[in-house]
Amino acid sequence: MNAPVTAMIEVSELEKRFGALTAVGGLSFAVQQGEIFGLVGPDGAGKTTTMRMLASVMRPDAGSITIDGIDVLALPELAKRHVSYMPQRFGLYEDLTVEENIRFYADLFEVPRMVWQARADAMLVAADMRPFRKRLAGQLSGGMKQKLGLICSLVHTPRVLLLDEPTTGVDPLSRREFWQILYSLRSEGVAMLISTAYLDEAERCDRLALLHAGTMMYCDTPAGLKTRMPGAMLEIVAADPRRVRDAIRALPGVQDVLLVGIGVHVHVDGAERLSQIAAALATAGLAVTAIEEVAPSIEDLFVALLKHENGKEHAQ
Repeated sequence: MNAPVTAMIEVSELEKRFGALTAVGGLSFAVQQGEIFGLVGPDGAGKTTTMRMLASVMRPDAGSITIDGIDVLALPELAKRHVSYMPQRFGLYEDLTVEENIRFYADLFEVPRMVWQARADAMLVAADMRPFRKRLAGQLSGGMKQKLGLICSLVHTPRVLLLDEPTTGVDPLSRREFWQILYSLRSEGVAMLISTAYLDEAERCDRLALLHAGTMMYCDTPAGLKTRMPGAMLEIVAADPRRVRDAIRALPGVQDVLLVGIGVHVHVDGAERLSQIAAALATAGLAVTAIEEVAPSIEDLFVALLKHENGKEHAQ
């Protein structure tokens, strides 16, 4: 008989208030070994506050946190030995080289020289940063600084990794290399909690928690979340997408219209609206290359759910 799987991160009914403002309210989730779990939401959703509580930087007003079997509220210093926390502004020393920064963080955790050097070499290669190991951190680009921050966070082989919007302002190539490092950590069994405002990036997580105003709206795999999309998503490809948008935004059943490249994404209350929209465009004399139902993105879903929630709040 197999032993039950114990989550590496367990959060139950977590709450944090700042005066009358509830920054995090009743948040519960679990992250398994080797899993990338995403916290997704707009500014003010409670992502950073949650990260700080898990990292023992901030104490919650209520609830419990267990990391690698350790009660974080009762034994914060012990829990810190199992966790690496990379905040939005990671504390690199700009007057030290890449290699010196890595060594500094390795020494903090008493990692033997041969161990950290081997680990650093592998991660520098993965991050395409080996040629820059003697460069001062202050002379690195923003993306390279973030990758160096991740390497420093991982040099002591933590069992849990907390990343607070680590790729904000990072160029696309560096973001890709950053995620390649995260994927490589799965085989090491590292549990990863990452917050992000990039909804396309959220698609890369194993599971997602959609946060709004400090509470969890939904928690599921990206594919599972998309099945919760209310209505349907249509894609229209046309020579003049702005005129298409303007022609259909007030039609019955149209919830939202978004310009996407040379096309338009249309959130409708049902797929049967496709023929009505096609007829309206033909009547308006607008040529359409294609119009079809498509799978929603996480961004499509999140915008639709937020509008639904805001609509309920205004109705109360």
